[in-house]
Amino acid sequence: MKIRDARADDWPAILPFFREIVDAGETYAYDPALTDDQARDLWMSPSSAPNSRTTVAIDADGTVLGSANMYPNRPGRGAHVSSASFMVASTARGKGVGRALCQDVITWSTTEGFRAIQFNAVVETNTPAVHLWQSLGFTIIGTVPEAFHHPTHSYVGLHVMHRPLP
Repeated sequence: MKIRDARADDWPAILPFFREIVDAGETYAYDPALTDDQARDLWMSPSSAPNSRTTVAIDADGTVLGSANMYPNRPGRGAHVSSASFMVASTARGKGVGRALCQDVITWSTTEGFRAIQFNAVVETNTPAVHLWQSLGFTIIGTVPEAFHHPTHSYVGLHVMHRPLP
């Protein structure tokens, strides 16, 4: 598996798993009614903003397995902390794609001079992601109660997770 910067021609390979994840409604608060163009602008546009990047994880055949985008968590006086979002195709889950994407985010954030990484909205019932982020040095610094309306668990919390950088 290789992580590289996403290109515009990667979007058709990202869109199916973006739609699958958003439509499931279990991990992202994105509106399922987003048009394909709105979804592309939401996911791919961080790469055009200063100090931001969108990546893809690809296998040896060039198949896109997952994607991440990373960016300053806040503008101005908060721009020294990065944030990121991750999506992995259902066929590639459990194969280390999310871990590789996050390790790349940690490396990129460190190289870019960020002091920490903050995830603002990790759904508390998304235990695979919570455990993965914890194994990579993130801690839960707070949980916003009932901030996410899950399709089967009703109202659940959103964790704020944090990892300092060297």
